[in-house]
Amino acid sequence: MTPLNKTKKLIGEAGITFTNAFVASPLCCPSRASILTGKYPHNHHVINNTLEGNCSSTAWQKTQEPKTFPALLQAYAGYQTFFAGKYLNQYGNPDAGGVEHVPLGWDYWVGLERNSRYYNYTLSVNGKPKKHGGNYSEDYLTDVLTNMSLDFLQYKSNYRPFFMMVSTPAPHAPWTPAPQYQDRFKDLKAPRDPNFNVHGKDKHWLIRQAKTPMTNSSIELLDEAYRKRWRTLLSVDDLVEKVVKRLEVRGELDNTYIIFTSDNGYHTGQFSLPLDKRQLYESDIRVPLLIRGPNIKPNQTTGLAVQNVDLGPTILDMAGYNVSKTTMDGMSFLSVLEGSVNSTTWRTDFLVEYEGEGSNVSDPACPLLGPGVSVCFPDCVCEDSFNNTYACVRTVAPSANLQYCEFDDNEVFVEVYNITVDPYQLINLAKTIDQEVLEKMNHRLMMLQSCSGQSCRTPGVYDPPTPLLSPDHPALTPPLSSPQTTQL
Repeated sequence: MTPLNKTKKLIGEAGITFTNAFVASPLCCPSRASILTGKYPHNHHVINNTLEGNCSSTAWQKTQEPKTFPALLQAYAGYQTFFAGKYLNQYGNPDAGGVEHVPLGWDYWVGLERNSRYYNYTLSVNGKPKKHGGNYSEDYLTDVLTNMSLDFLQYKSNYRPFFMMVSTPAPHAPWTPAPQYQDRFKDLKAPRDPNFNVHGKDKHWLIRQAKTPMTNSSIELLDEAYRKRWRTLLSVDDLVEKVVKRLEVRGELDNTYIIFTSDNGYHTGQFSLPLDKRQLYESDIRVPLLIRGPNIKPNQTTGLAVQNVDLGPTILDMAGYNVSKTTMDGMSFLSVLEGSVNSTTWRTDFLVEYEGEGSNVSDPACPLLGPGVSVCFPDCVCEDSFNNTYACVRTVAPSANLQYCEFDDNEVFVEVYNITVDPYQLINLAKTIDQEVLEKMNHRLMMLQSCSGQSCRTPGVYDPPTPLLSPDHPALTPPLSSPQTTQL
């Protein structure tokens, strides 16, 4: 969020900023499916970015698209709806209807074929393909989405309420900035947090296999990626400013909710993994969430935990639709926005789940690792594997800030963190904490993994563990001279 100064001012400072916003799964397609359906991946069944993993498949189109919150807004609340940008990674795949398929719920549809691009892409404009080339003034995708959004706001009906979803691929790879921003942030480096370039010695085997210290080429790669990501975000910042100004000029700003968020986090060097998402750590599962709108007081911050499965229920609630009629797993946080929620009764925990992807054959560049891994860097640090399949309970409560995760592998590997005193997740407590606490966490995880609808929203069972880890634990106070703990 650092380079997004206009966005922070026009949405965050004009409304509320959530410091504990999380995704249900740290990968594009499952996460976007959770936003649209208000459901956890085990209920919408999108498990990865492939067609076989149900990403924009014909099964998704038949079973889930009719129940997305935009479909409900359009059919039952009379909204005119507009979508522009990246939908689901396999959207437009010929095996799932191609770009002719327009998902249910959208009056105006501008969907990017397949995954993130900035130039040389195809858009589905209401089911008709429109190819774009490499000319900045006509084809840079963030700006094209901006202009189409402004056109919608200008020409939509004034007699029906509207919902607009603008989904920029930025700052996704290939990180192509607009020409006017390509020289910005020349000296910027990825943050050297305490878990940067540190060996994850007590973590899942996929984290343990990362080479520490990282090679110079990996560090140069992740620093350059970090710079490019910030550069691409400057165009997103311009988009936000133009949309807010257009609403203001039209006299619609005061009665419009504006929500800014993302589909997953990203790590750059944490635990010596060069760059990706898909891991259970805070870098990957946390996202920004800023909201302004009617009855939301400016300059607010809240630490109450919300998740992307809550966005659909909240938006339906804003539109006056009875959320209890849906099968969504999330809960409306409209009362949080309006300041009427009782924080002591707010949900304290939620589920994060991910199903790892791997290859059935060995990567020829990394034969020693054997089959089952994927997304491998040149020095054979792999970011994913079949058994990088996990589920976590994340607890955010006044007396506990915890994470409990189990892997679906031969070890049934467990990771437990006390985020209060160990925010960078340096110490896995699984082998040292009270067995009774572990059993309670395990029980809660099993309940959440099998939940559906209302049962996903019941308050969790947690005990303030006393103490899981003391703030003066030697592992939390590394020597300041250590290179991997130097902070920018």
